[in-house]
Amino acid sequence: MSDHDAIVIGGGQSGLAAAHALRARGLRPLLLEAGPEPVGSWPNYYDSLTLFSPARFSAFPGVPFPGDPDRYPHRDEVIDYLRRYAATLDVDIRTGHRVETVTATNGTHTAHTAHGDTFVAPVLIAATGGFSRPHRPMLPGHFTGNVLHTAEYREPSAFAGQRVVIVGGGNSAVQIAVELAGHARTTIASRAPLRFAKPTLLGKDLHWWTATTRLDVLPIGPWLRTPPTTPISDKGAYRAAVQAGSPDRRDMFTHLDGTTVTWADGTRETVDTLILATGYRPDVSYLQGLGALNAAGAPQHRRGVSTTCPRLGYVGLEWQTSFSSATLRGVHRDAQYVTSHLAEAARTRCCSPINA
Repeated sequence: MSDHDAIVIGGGQSGLAAAHALRARGLRPLLLEAGPEPVGSWPNYYDSLTLFSPARFSAFPGVPFPGDPDRYPHRDEVIDYLRRYAATLDVDIRTGHRVETVTATNGTHTAHTAHGDTFVAPVLIAATGGFSRPHRPMLPGHFTGNVLHTAEYREPSAFAGQRVVIVGGGNSAVQIAVELAGHARTTIASRAPLRFAKPTLLGKDLHWWTATTRLDVLPIGPWLRTPPTTPISDKGAYRAAVQAGSPDRRDMFTHLDGTTVTWADGTRETVDTLILATGYRPDVSYLQGLGALNAAGAPQHRRGVSTTCPRLGYVGLEWQTSFSSATLRGVHRDAQYVTSHLAEAARTRCCSPINA
């Protein structure tokens, strides 16, 4: 008999929120994290990354960020915050345990790790989040120059003197492009014009407005066929830099051949590096054998509760429930919802399906 009521796969913000929610219901979760400490993917993001929401809206309930609540925390502050939060949990956390496959038999889940260890529990929550697998779209042609995803980008000095094109038009694309423009000739290539939005309205941060009006938690995620894109949070410096051409913005290129890029207007030029600011996808391939995923490898769920596999849940997926589902400020709400639906199964070890 297992000593654990539930297994949580992933020790970042999603897994910590799930473990806390399970513990709050009197359950004994086991949290398995592939990395050396329970801070998720945050150490892998670029050095200058700052949150797009203030500290007061970027923390778990009851555990505020230290310091000025209106500042925008840096990546390393988030890492320290998660590290300290994990230390407060009365949870069995095993780092260095990468789960490769999950099997389900006789009402229990078994997690099989890369080192050959196995862990068994009736409930399993996949909390590797929506930002574990860098998305690398098909490019038009073959590029022989340097191609990397923003997940591999750290700082700009390595690109000094180069011709760099950043593919994408979101917050990270613009933040990196503006940083790079001081070291390399940089272009943002996007399919649509860039959309900028000031982070404040009538003197209040936009996150104050979305929290106050409850737009942040509106449960529209299950009804969205195509999740909307968010504008670039900008106090004015990013828009000014793009308007000044440092970096410039162009329509997406139409062809790649060697190191030659052909632009939409037919002009061609040599480029040294392409940086793909094309987002991430959930990394839940370890569930492949359960029938939990659709043909595209995406979870089949409703608000984080599996619609195909009993006693299986998810935390940290983009638009899992709402706009804030995959964020520090919102992931705990989804964790509470999912664990409320799975908790009874953990206690009774019931084999009947649980629906959202």
